Amino acid sequence: MGTNTNKQAENNKQNVFYTTLKKAYERLLKIRGEPREIALGFALGIFIGMSPFMGFQTVIAVFLASALRWNKISAAIGVWISNPITAPIIYGFTYFTGANLLGIRKMEMLSETDPAMDFTMLSKAPEIIWALIIGGLIIGSPLAVLSYYFSYSAIKKYQEDFKIRLAQQKKKLAKRREEKKKKKKRKKKKRR
Repeated sequence: MGTNTNKQAENNKQNVFYTTLKKAYERLLKIRGEPREIALGFALGIFIGMSPFMGFQTVIAVFLASALRWNKISAAIGVWISNPITAPIIYGFTYFTGANLLGIRKMEMLSETDPAMDFTMLSKAPEIIWALIIGGLIIGSPLAVLSYYFSYSAIKKYQEDFKIRLAQQKKKLAKRREEKKKKKKRKKKKRR
């Protein structure tokens, strides 16, 4: 029975993750504005989301998007590529990439009870931060470019489809109005 409960909990976590991802995608598509500005804001958010500055990423992305006159909302959405679920994967990958480029040797695992742990970790902090920054730049750049093209085409298509649906609805409404007018005219003729 315990394994069923664990599987259900795991499935619920996955469902929440995918539902959240789907909602973010739908929100991105529905943002009003020029597709280029929305896509640039989103790409900026993705790029900043690869940085090690969790907690400040949204502020940084919105500030830069505002300065560049790109869409601030899409920048904030893009930043959420880095979230509590994905952060360990992203930071592990960016650290590994940055450390390899900087020639930093593999970090040794220290036990929590090791009194030297605090000093060792503190002395390695600049090294770790630089590895995360460099890795974030290396990984964030192609991701930002890819996300720009993906989001631009998706937003453009959504907006074009929306215009078509809107035009079709206007036609239907105009047709209904015309039919109502004709019915009124027929009723008036019958009364006479």
